[in-house]
Amino acid sequence: MAKSQTIRVALIGAGPRGTSVLERLLANWAAGSPSGTTLHLDVVDPFPAGSGHVWQPEQSRLYLMNTQSFYPTLIPEDPLLAPPLAGGSFDQWREARRRDGAGLNDAEKAELATLESNNFPSRALYGRYLRQTLAGLLERLPDGVEVTFHETTAVAARPLVEGTANRAGDGFDVELANGVTLTVCSVVLALGHIESRLNPEQRSFKRAADEQGLLYFPPAPPADVDWQAVPDNEPVLVRGMGLNFFDVMGQLTEGRGGKFVDAGAPGAGVLEYRASGREPKIIAASRRGTPYRAKAGLDGYYPSSITMRYLTEDAVDRFRAAGIQPGFDHDLWPLLHRDALWAYYSTLARSQPTAIKDPAQFLVDLEDALQPHAHTTTHWESSVGDLVEKHVVSSRRLNLRGLAAPLAGRTFSSRAELDAAITAYLDDDARRSALGEADPVKMAIGALHTGRAILKSVVADGGITDESWLSGLRGWFESFVEGLASGAPALRSEQLAALARAGVVSFVGPDPKFSVDRAAKVFRAVSPWVHDAPAEAPTLIEAMSPANRVGMNVSPLLEQLMADGLVRTKIMMGGEGAPVQTTGLDVEPHPYRPLAANGSITRNLYVLGLQLSAVQWGTAIAAEARPRTGPAYASGQRTLRDADEIARSILAR
Repeated sequence: MAKSQTIRVALIGAGPRGTSVLERLLANWAAGSPSGTTLHLDVVDPFPAGSGHVWQPEQSRLYLMNTQSFYPTLIPEDPLLAPPLAGGSFDQWREARRRDGAGLNDAEKAELATLESNNFPSRALYGRYLRQTLAGLLERLPDGVEVTFHETTAVAARPLVEGTANRAGDGFDVELANGVTLTVCSVVLALGHIESRLNPEQRSFKRAADEQGLLYFPPAPPADVDWQAVPDNEPVLVRGMGLNFFDVMGQLTEGRGGKFVDAGAPGAGVLEYRASGREPKIIAASRRGTPYRAKAGLDGYYPSSITMRYLTEDAVDRFRAAGIQPGFDHDLWPLLHRDALWAYYSTLARSQPTAIKDPAQFLVDLEDALQPHAHTTTHWESSVGDLVEKHVVSSRRLNLRGLAAPLAGRTFSSRAELDAAITAYLDDDARRSALGEADPVKMAIGALHTGRAILKSVVADGGITDESWLSGLRGWFESFVEGLASGAPALRSEQLAALARAGVVSFVGPDPKFSVDRAAKVFRAVSPWVHDAPAEAPTLIEAMSPANRVGMNVSPLLEQLMADGLVRTKIMMGGEGAPVQTTGLDVEPHPYRPLAANGSITRNLYVLGLQLSAVQWGTAIAAEARPRTGPAYASGQRTLRDADEIARSILAR
């Protein structure tokens, strides 16, 4: 590169992913910038940089993170990467701000006063960490670096016409919604969660609501919703019982003045709810009929008692050494299934030995039965099943698939009977979470959770066949493992059980069907497994985020890039060679430059985050603070390493 040049970069998106690229650009520039060259970063986001859209510090403190304080970080701790100029993990920031309170308001100080390393912080507090960490980086800008923030939206990025004067070579004109055009050398798309088109059913519900005077809340980030628009005391249908459900639940209960207190009577659950009188009558529905299982109470992100025996780095290396592209159902799931079985029964033998006849011998026999090479004439699952039937009392045998569908195979004579069953499930699940590593069910889930981290590295960048990705990993396993390992803190299950006992929340049942009764002017939901009148309400809330599918986005920038053929949706070949449109962009691995409509690489354009969902799995999970070895570490710090690769590629021009 010639002397006296300016490298100008547009970072489109200023949430954690975009800020990670900014941090890595600064770190790598400080570690060795070309002499006589300057770096100008244009950061484009309508929301304040650092926290971006999702992590705004001003949002309700009722919204909790899904990871504990010790887990997330914006700053890498990898000694192989250029050292950061400032900042550290969220937990390090938590400890420092707890001592000095610098830059915090009273609500943030109050939260920090009781927030421990293994507690779940509010999203608002994490947003404050992100903003303060960015501010610390900006205070330490290396020589030759300038950063400009544009609180607006990028609407187009067009390659410079050949022959256009540009001191650093070819690049883009980035058009902003405020009329400004930025001429840059490189563009990084770190768009995060973007608005999505509604599916046909959602559009029909919105249209019916407009025509009939009903209230319909489409998928949206919870912090964007006006919850005061939901009427007091009226029934409201809530579809979805994943993480967003608990955000809705909190806003319509504690957010309206209700309080949870310790239960005073035996058998009344852990908590009791004291209503304010303003709560709507919440009627919750989901495909499973129950919320995700709660997270176990652990000192770490993964159980310390779980050691993966079968889905291991060595097992993955054997596939590579043999030149095999593994299939999920055929090659990877059987290994992870073994790990889950061993985690469950070894924990059962340790914590409830009376449930097993001759526990020591059982574990010896089980270890032999689980060996991948142990059986040639019989299926290993049958051998394990026979062994379990012989040794383990029937009430303690593991039904792994059944854990994710606790109501499967059951029918209910009334919704009141269903409510009682779900309340009992919530109590039991919270009790198991409190037992932590002593509970066999939570340790089976812990093995799945640990295995998921390993799988994220194995399956990335075409590591498994297209058909396996579509029909196995994304087809059934993703929803299965999310329902078990991606749940909220156990506190949320305790709160939901208290609300059910108080009559504030009731349930629809599994496999609900939704419709609009135009004559009665209500939304309606009914479960085939509950023999009772349909649930009805004049309000329907979709408790989910907008679909993360680039083909359904309403981003002007992405639509322009697609229309101009600069990016394309990734197509995979499903069963019998049928093409299937995936959720993400088609990219060249490392450093993730998109493929154009004609299959060529779009130079100087980079992608990071959710729009990589067709080549990376679990893109929404934050970077892990504590470096580890092996595949779990590879997934935990992946986004930070991806950001570093993008930064080094940009600076190498």
